Formats: sequence, C-alpha cells, structure tokens
Amino acid sequence: MSTDIRKTIDESPMSTLQTVAVIACIVLNMLDGFDVLAMAFTAPHLAAGWRLNGKELGLLLSAGLVGIGVGSVLIAPIGDRIGRRKVILCCLCIIGSGMLVSSVTQSVLELAAARAYTGLGIGGMVASITVIGGEYASNRWRSASISFQSTGYAVGATAGGVIAAYLMSIWGWRSVFAFGGVATLLAIPMVLAVLPESLDYLLTKRPAHALRTINRTLVRMKRPPIDTLPEVADTTEAAEQSDACAALLKAPLLHRTLALWAAFFCVLGSFYFVASWTPKLLVQAGMSADQGVTGGVLLNLGGIAGSVLFSLLSARFGLRPLLIASLVAGGVLMFAFGTHTASLSVVMAISILLGAVLTSSVAGMYALSLTIYPTGIRTTGVGLAAGAGRIGAVLSPLAVGAMLDGGWSVPDLYFAFVLPMAGAAIAVAIARVSVPDSRDRREPAVS
Repeated sequence: MSTDIRKTIDESPMSTLQTVAVIACIVLNMLDGFDVLAMAFTAPHLAAGWRLNGKELGLLLSAGLVGIGVGSVLIAPIGDRIGRRKVILCCLCIIGSGMLVSSVTQSVLELAAARAYTGLGIGGMVASITVIGGEYASNRWRSASISFQSTGYAVGATAGGVIAAYLMSIWGWRSVFAFGGVATLLAIPMVLAVLPESLDYLLTKRPAHALRTINRTLVRMKRPPIDTLPEVADTTEAAEQSDACAALLKAPLLHRTLALWAAFFCVLGSFYFVASWTPKLLVQAGMSADQGVTGGVLLNLGGIAGSVLFSLLSARFGLRPLLIASLVAGGVLMFAFGTHTASLSVVMAISILLGAVLTSSVAGMYALSLTIYPTGIRTTGVGLAAGAGRIGAVLSPLAVGAMLDGGWSVPDLYFAFVLPMAGAAIAVAIARVSVPDSRDRREPAVS
C-alpha cells in the first residue's frame, strides 16, 4: 500500500469511518457465531427427534466445519484478486441461503449438505473480515480490533443460545436455522452502507476506478484525497502476489507458515470440540438438556469477557506472550473441566473460564496471522491458515463422535484435548524463535 496513506492509517487517530468499519466486522462475526453454533444449539433436540447416534451427530457437527475449511482455502483467497468487500457480500448470500435451506431439510445427509454449503460462506467471510478490519484499524488498535471481532463471535454465540432456546421451545429446531438465515441476509444492506473496500487492495491491485474509490473513502475518513495512484515499488511483494500460495511455502515465510498452520489446527480443533460437543456431553454426563444449553451459553459468556480482556491487554502488552499464556491456561482448564463433569456448579464455573481462554486463543491466532504476510497475499495467508485450523475443527467433532461410540467417558474426552492446547503453545513459541516477526507493524503490542 502507498506508504503515505498506510502511515496515515497506522499512526493517526481512528476516524469515524474506520471505527464504523471495524464495528461492522464485529457485527458480521456475531452472525458467524450464531451460524456456526446453530448446529450445537439444536444438537440435543435434533438427536432426540431423529434418534441419531454419535457418528451421525458428529457428521452434522463437522459438516459445517468442512465447508468452512473449504471456504477458507478456496473462497477467501479470491479477496486478494477481486476485493475483500465483494467476497464478504457473496459469502453473506451463501450463508443466508444455506441457513434457510437447513431449516427445511428432511434427513441427516440433506442437513449435512446444507451445513457444508453454509460453511463455504462462513469460511470465506471470516478471513476477509479479519483482514479488512485489521487494515482499517490503526497500529494502536489493530490487535484489539481482531480480538474484538472474536468478542462479536462470542456475543453472537451467547445471544444465539438464548434465542435458540426460546425458538425451539415454541417452533422447534428448524426455527433456529430460519432465524439465522433471515438475520444474515439482513446484514447485506449494512455492508453496502458502511463497509468500504480495502484501501490496501485498491492500491495494490488497482481495479477499474480505483483512484475514484480510494478518494471517496479518504474523504469519508476526513483525509486529503490523492491526485494519482502511487507507483508500486515493492517488487518482492509484487512477485509474491503472482503466486500467493507458493510464496507462503518459500523462505522467508515457510517456517512461520508451517508453525502458524500447526497452531491453528490445534486451537480450532480444541475450540470446536468444546463449542460443538459441550451441550451434548453435559447431557450425557447426567444433566438435563436445558442445563446442557446453559453450559454452552456460559462458555460463550466467558468468551465475551475473555476476548474483551484480551483486546485491552493486547493494546498494552505483547501479543505472542499473551497468546501462549491463554493456550497454557486452556490446557489446564480442559483438565479441570474433565475432572468435575459430575458437579453442576463447578463445571458451570469452569465453563466461563474455559470459554474465556479458548475464545482469546482464537482471537490471538487471527491477530498473529495478520502480522506475518504482506498486503498482496494477506487474505490468502490468513485464509489458508484458517483452513488448516478448520481441518482440526472438522476432525475433532468426528473423532469425538467415534470415541463416544467406542466407549470413551466424558472426562477422558476433555483430558485428551489438553495435548492440542500444549501443542499450539509450542507452535506459537517456535514461530517466534524460527522467524522473528519483522513485519509486525505495532512493536509494543506484538513482540
């Protein structure tokens, strides 16, 4: 991106447009939180109504995550070629229509297919809003902006649990998907009104009318317009753009990319195990269906508090040490959760703390990924890293379903996920040792 414009955004106070753009990304992540966990909210009722076994329920919980992984890998990188905003709008259409189709399915396979289709849109959108939100944030608030997006996810998931419980008590599980579809489609006018295209993309890719679009955005930011598009002087970045995927797997990015993929795999695998299975597992451990949903809601309430705290702390302290601390705490709380599944009051308290550190860990991973890649391949880099994470997210619900059918106890499942949390902490630490983050744009917050 043009050094002057980038420097202005990085170092100046946030304008109203920048703040609104970040808030719009947070709202979109709220919808993501509801859409992703709609299956978890409805799982106990759906399992009872359709008489599903563990493998069938695992298939339904993983189907959406498969779509998310594919969307992260195949759809998100398109944002580097046609624009982040266009991809977001297309993905909202996919998500909304997929949720509506899910509400009228009649079999496990139909619902699994609808969830996979919905996931395509979610995977493409999440990487795009992470990048565009980070690009419109100043240096001071960039890490906090990404963390607040995770707060939006937790808010959407928490509110979704409350809304889902109410809807299912009156109209059944299908109403949850119908509500999510309508709410997602209503977000399209918001994006058209308040979320501008990425200035980094416009200056790097230079589509038709780029100068006019840039100046329109600069005026809305109360910044002086530019007369001509600046020259692209960074030949290294231009070469990386020509084959973004190959650039990720060559020096100097190779070691950092592999470590990032490993960490994403472990973190998202653990997160979606807890988010997807906890309501059902609490019921299996002897609690009622309502208590299971309550446990899921408390996880997300903890996620709200944790991601807000993470956002504030990341504006003052190093991102990487804070992320490692969250991952280690997550492993400890996984063990504690498994140890106390028979005690309602204790497990509910641990749910809040576990939700806090897991959501903070996901937020930290996305914030860390933005510091690694240059503008021309940033959405591709974040999308592929998230795609690696989605592989873990897909495998963990499937594995848990098979493990349940194989006789594993509920505590043993949580004990098993201590290892991925420890592995993620090691991968983040190795990424720091292997390749220093010379691209970090905010030194006080990102060590």
